[in-house]
Amino acid sequence: MSRDETTALDIQWNADGLIAAVAQDVSTKEILMLAWMNEEAFQKTLETGQAHYWSRSRQELWHKGATSGAIQQVREIRIDCDQDAVILLVDQAGSGACHTGRKSCFYRKIESQNGPVLKFYEA
Repeated sequence: MSRDETTALDIQWNADGLIAAVAQDVSTKEILMLAWMNEEAFQKTLETGQAHYWSRSRQELWHKGATSGAIQQVREIRIDCDQDAVILLVDQAGSGACHTGRKSCFYRKIESQNGPVLKFYEA
């Protein structure tokens, strides 16, 4: 049976032992953030029901909201057809997912006006 049709979990970790993880608001479906999970972060997320990620910059496990209060309560985890990316459907607590205090990390859009330009917007 192909990976596309199997019911067996067979995560395809990248060369660094990571998988891309998109956090999405369970109610509004707004994309909140993109982070990375290693196997430990994935297991902690399953065990606790709260999002855990791998911080590539700090090289450590990161419990989302542990210090800020912006905890992500995971309601559902979906994995793509290749099993190399996941979506976490979450209830976002606190001010939001972004370290800037915004609800979403995706608060800028790229427009093409004689070359790419970033524009701020608030969803």
